[in-house]
Amino acid sequence: MNVRENLETITRNINEACERSSRQSTNVNVIAVTKYVSIERTKEALDAGVSNFGESRDEGLLEKVNALGTDPSWHFIGTLQSRKVKEIIDYVDYIHSLDRRSLAKEIQKRANREISCFVQVNVSGEQSKHGLSPNETIPFIEALKDFPMIKVVGLMAMAPNTEDSEEIRNVFKTLRTLSETVQDLSMAHAPCTELSMGMSNDYEIAVEEGATFVRIGSSLVGNEK
Repeated sequence: MNVRENLETITRNINEACERSSRQSTNVNVIAVTKYVSIERTKEALDAGVSNFGESRDEGLLEKVNALGTDPSWHFIGTLQSRKVKEIIDYVDYIHSLDRRSLAKEIQKRANREISCFVQVNVSGEQSKHGLSPNETIPFIEALKDFPMIKVVGLMAMAPNTEDSEEIRNVFKTLRTLSETVQDLSMAHAPCTELSMGMSNDYEIAVEEGATFVRIGSSLVGNEK
């Protein structure tokens, strides 16, 4: 496992996907998902030039922050229980899983600065996935104007685990279209210019469809657990 070589491959793939879709590769950010790897492997990614790291457990996030500091951007990418907000809120730059009012209330209560949040959308409607339905998303975002510590920077979704690339693409297209609809509403608290979508097996499709943050674990840092 050579993290630097993996990053070079991923960067090349992203550049090619951007060329195919007439995008600037500088608009795509790689988040190294490090929940299944050690601090040492995470540091390899940092040394290779990765500046965004994603964790889905509060314990993992705090362990990595304590070891590596707050210079990289830390993203909480998993389901966030309201009672865990107080543990991580001072250390995260982005929360990718805002999907309910109770969580918004807790972020508002605990944050001492504006927190960049992605609203999670369950585009595919799978019961195994968290998030709002597309129809619920805009009313939810509109209601977030009452929470000044929350800035809705974008939307997040996970594609279904399938080999059908068109099914995956349709999920990402739907999220992008929904994001554009939110942007058209010109809400000060919800610029919604970012799209968090795409993982190790589908990030190239996500980039073609407008992803600005891709969350990559196994293809970048592997799996040590």
